[in-house]
Amino acid sequence: MSKIAIIGATGRAGSQLLEEALRRGHQVTAIARHASSKIGEREDMVVKDVDVNNTQALQAAVQGSDVVLSAAHFSTLKPEAILEPVKKAGVKRLLVVGGAGSLLLPDDTNVIDSEGFPDAYKAEATAGGVYLDTLRSEKDLDWTFLSPSAEFVEGERTGKFRLGKDHLLVSEEGKSWITFADYAIALLDEVEQPKHSRQRFTVGY
Repeated sequence: MSKIAIIGATGRAGSQLLEEALRRGHQVTAIARHASSKIGEREDMVVKDVDVNNTQALQAAVQGSDVVLSAAHFSTLKPEAILEPVKKAGVKRLLVVGGAGSLLLPDDTNVIDSEGFPDAYKAEATAGGVYLDTLRSEKDLDWTFLSPSAEFVEGERTGKFRLGKDHLLVSEEGKSWITFADYAIALLDEVEQPKHSRQRFTVGY
């Protein structure tokens, strides 16, 4: 059992991370701007209303955790807004819900640069790439960045998926996708049995 702080615990990815962590018997601190109004009381869970741009409040919220999971959007804050409070709180492990835009295609170009990449997602994907680059130069934290597949969607928890490294995973049918629930399994597996220290990896069907 670990003490896990989840930043962005009310979002689509964060809420599934919360469910998976509680399902596995971990003690969870659920952090979001309006967490208490969106998350009911649960056993083994503490809810904290924190704006992630308030670095002092975030530091206090993650204090005492074994690991921090960040599901915060990239385009709304700089990487340091998460990294610095986590480090100052003395937490050594940070696992980040990444994006698919920085993954590589078979020709080793980035997904974000491919023809037809939606303009609506470019700001978030670009910021996600900056976040990953920042982590790669990070000296103090034991970090992991898990990129989902191209489509990150609602759906069932199957427990059946593939893991990859830096290249986009595509099924035999030519589809690249993962549900939030199965993504949560992959990330909590990494919490419990670390295999990608200071690395990015990806998950898909």
